[in-house]
Amino acid sequence: MPLKIVEFPDPVLRRATRPVTVFDEALKTFVDEMTIVMKDDDGVGIAAPQVGVSKKVAVVCFEGERYVLVNPVIVEATGTQRGEEGCLSFPGIFGEIERAERVVVECQDETGARRRHEAEGFVARAFQHEIEHLEGKLLIDHFSPMKRELIRKRLMKRK
Repeated sequence: MPLKIVEFPDPVLRRATRPVTVFDEALKTFVDEMTIVMKDDDGVGIAAPQVGVSKKVAVVCFEGERYVLVNPVIVEATGTQRGEEGCLSFPGIFGEIERAERVVVECQDETGARRRHEAEGFVARAFQHEIEHLEGKLLIDHFSPMKRELIRKRLMKRK
């Protein structure tokens, strides 16, 4: 069955994800399929819970570069930036979010190889956003309670 974007309030978006321990062809295929779904929906990042899978896997694509983040951990975060963010699981919803300006992420890729990514600006923002998905934290968690409730009502009305 092809992957599709899971939208709020689906409970999988809040579930704790499991670390990946098996690095096989199925994982590589899953990462490729996540990338296709993300690009089809004009996204720059996607996390496994956004396609209904509770695993620690995320993908970020920016300026021709694809970053596969398996079991990622932010080991360093410095500076601050503020910018508008959207999310594939919250279609049409955007908000100003404060994030670290620069991050260092340690992870594995889809083959199991250890990786260390140093990113700043937009890519750092995307890494932080996707890693939060793996922790069950969502875009709206950064909003005021009033804005969060308005968004929740609007999305529930759509369903």
